Amino acid sequence: MSSSPAPGPRARASLARVMDDLGSTLLELVHGDRERDEAISGVVIHDPLDAPVLAPRALVLGIGVDDPAAVVALLGDLGRQEAAALVLRAPVAVTPELREAADAAGVPVLGLSRGTPWTHLAAMLRSLLVEGDVGASGSESESLGGLPSGDLFAVANAVASLLDAPITIEDRSSRVLAFSGRQEEADPSRVETILGRQVPERYSRILSELGVFRELHRSDQPIFVDPGPAADDVFVMPRVAVAVRAGDEVLGSIWAAVPAPLSPERTEALREAAKLVALHLLRVRAGADVERRVRADLLGSVIEGGPGAREALERLGLADTPLLVLALAVPDPDPEAGDDPLVAHERQRLADAFAVHLGAVHPRSATALVGGVAYGLAAYAGPAEEGEPRAVRVATDFLERIGERLPAVVAVGPVATALTEISRARETADRVLRVLRDNPAAGPVARLVDVQTDSLVLELRDRVLARGETVAGPLARLVAYDADHDGSLVATLHAWLDAFGDVNRAAETLYVHPNTFRYRLRRVREVGGLDLLDPAQRFAVQLQLRLWPGLATTPPPLD
Repeated sequence: MSSSPAPGPRARASLARVMDDLGSTLLELVHGDRERDEAISGVVIHDPLDAPVLAPRALVLGIGVDDPAAVVALLGDLGRQEAAALVLRAPVAVTPELREAADAAGVPVLGLSRGTPWTHLAAMLRSLLVEGDVGASGSESESLGGLPSGDLFAVANAVASLLDAPITIEDRSSRVLAFSGRQEEADPSRVETILGRQVPERYSRILSELGVFRELHRSDQPIFVDPGPAADDVFVMPRVAVAVRAGDEVLGSIWAAVPAPLSPERTEALREAAKLVALHLLRVRAGADVERRVRADLLGSVIEGGPGAREALERLGLADTPLLVLALAVPDPDPEAGDDPLVAHERQRLADAFAVHLGAVHPRSATALVGGVAYGLAAYAGPAEEGEPRAVRVATDFLERIGERLPAVVAVGPVATALTEISRARETADRVLRVLRDNPAAGPVARLVDVQTDSLVLELRDRVLARGETVAGPLARLVAYDADHDGSLVATLHAWLDAFGDVNRAAETLYVHPNTFRYRLRRVREVGGLDLLDPAQRFAVQLQLRLWPGLATTPPPLD
């Protein structure tokens, strides 16, 4: 009994496909040959201060590169690394030198439409450049309705042909997942929606006031939307919209910009198209879930070490190269939050955003959520001593991009130059991550060298608590006195030590007069039997205060 070979991974899109789907709306060809059929390997953000090593056929985003001389120099570098194309912010100054450099390098130059965020372009490109590596399965290569499974741009163009109108496919939050060609035939609001990859808030408000979303979500029939007098001067063309459903769940919607209501035949075609789009959206969601699980399993095997680590590293495409090791998490984990689906969703969103960012800066990288922590491994080709600072810059840039809406901290481990070093680098990153979660003052990004003392104190605290030890000696006597007399001798000692013996500054932190503070400090010496001029005794009580951080506020168990 023979079996047919499993289908291989789906091929990534070519430059010609990218221009067909994103051209005229997001991208324009500045110079070069757009009809290239070679598959694009990935999307990479160019960093002029720390240029990444590119995989062949990478599409490079030249963010902030606008000086003609810098563009010419960059094209020379990209030609040597066999880049697929260079994207610059439009308008691009097309000088004779640029044309000559682009032709010599064999690298087409594209212009990104003004008003389009780079992050939105990167997200659209990633949805086009189908990843065929980890988690690919035979089912992903199958077709649905005669179209490649999960290829939303192909679906959008097919639906546009059926309706003879430009369309968008959007999720429940009115975020654009894919769009068809011919968007220039629609009104300016449609173009603005695609450039921002999101229906602008003012247009969403108009649709809400018209009751469009309410009707859309409770009906399986296409609805005609005439903005009428409620619209502004750029939202003028009517729309036909239909919800995309899977049973009772609304997955998203299809929007067509039309001059008039659709004919009954085209209305029925749109309703049937919604069923096809639902299948593709479900396949995309299922495929993403499978890929996440597989990638998490592989990355978990790598960072844990063991007999399967080598094979897992090879499947991730990260074998035989030094690796940067990063760990990202929310700063204050709640032990009960693991069962909260909203928290789990936010963690996954954060991990996905981190994967996109790391993949853009380091084409050869892998990121997965393992035990509530997003671990990232990135191939690194520079000097070993510059690896950790490089990872710090990458992490800092990521946190600045996401802002405060998704608070997070990132720990940086040492560069792993061999397979056996990866698990140790992960352990180091975990130590740093614990400090960042425990102490917000440590900052959002750190290496072990930045927080080593704090890490050692936490490890010592673990040992003390595991043995059931309690505070003893002079500090125990101060704690007992405070408990019996509602005093503040421990807080006084703590403030004095933190102020390095400066009575005035220490008194300010407790909002008391310096003379009052001096009296309490005398009581500290008398009750505790402390010689504050003895460095050994000062160190002992300082260490105890670090091991039991609540001593100054809540008395712990005493011997």
